[in-house]
Amino acid sequence: MLDLTANDLAAVNDVILRRMDSPVGRIPELAGHLVSSGGKRLRPMLTLASARLCNYEGKQHVLLAACVEFIHTATLLHDDVVDDSVLRRGSPTANALWGNQSSVLVGDFLFSRAFQLMVEVGSLKMLGILSEAAARIAEGEVLQLLTTNDTGTTEDAYLDVIMAKTAPLFAAACRVGAVMAGRSREEEDALTSYGRNLGIAFQLVDDVLDYSAREATLGKTIGDDFREGKITLPVVLAYRRGSDSERAFWHRTLAEGAQEDADLAQALTLLQRHGALADTLERARHYGAIARDALAIFPNSKAKDALLGVIDFCIERGH
Repeated sequence: MLDLTANDLAAVNDVILRRMDSPVGRIPELAGHLVSSGGKRLRPMLTLASARLCNYEGKQHVLLAACVEFIHTATLLHDDVVDDSVLRRGSPTANALWGNQSSVLVGDFLFSRAFQLMVEVGSLKMLGILSEAAARIAEGEVLQLLTTNDTGTTEDAYLDVIMAKTAPLFAAACRVGAVMAGRSREEEDALTSYGRNLGIAFQLVDDVLDYSAREATLGKTIGDDFREGKITLPVVLAYRRGSDSERAFWHRTLAEGAQEDADLAQALTLLQRHGALADTLERARHYGAIARDALAIFPNSKAKDALLGVIDFCIERGH
């Protein structure tokens, strides 16, 4: 994927840097900190690769990929404030360095820049796709807020959060590739399905990594979700499968927030005991398979190979 999109991605980065500029110095300073902090640029790469898959030959894909990244970056700024996070990808978060007020307002600035880019592209259909994705992401954030600390959250309810919070931007990033190229509704729907299911798989693996990742290799701190009282799928499965005393543990640590030093280790033990991490990965593979099948209607190409490879990459991160 990196090889396929290298030239276009360099152009996207140029657009991002130019559009982050502002006479208000705090804005490019804060936004630049997050944009340059080691993110994979996965979502804009999906837009670029989807456009390539559909044989698009114009220039709008660069602007739309930058728009996708601005939406993603804005949501990260807001997420870190809501979660009171102090690290992202191993570096201090913007809110830890500049405070919550600046982070929220710069996030708003980046959303505005995203909409300016959409307008420049001049397609009402693509404006509708990306603005709908932005609205769905906001709904997902609120929905996640409502499930935080709620150990009664069901698997279906948690999937509703993912389908609103994570999947829409993946789906939109891929769908606009077909729309730009004027492809059929069948191909548009196929790329939408690919992106949506890839996004679900990506988030499920992220849930696993929070209880298994090595901070040195992935820039993640083990147990952030646990400390923040987030109810993710591994916890949902372990809670449902546990004994009364185990459920009491989850209720104390997550619902009541009364955590002790040894509690994270106990949580890891319970997740392993009930196969919650392995089964979450298995569900991720299921959605990855749906994403793979969605691309079957497209002829073989380097772009298709790259998009299929992303599925494997997202899931293999969980090992």
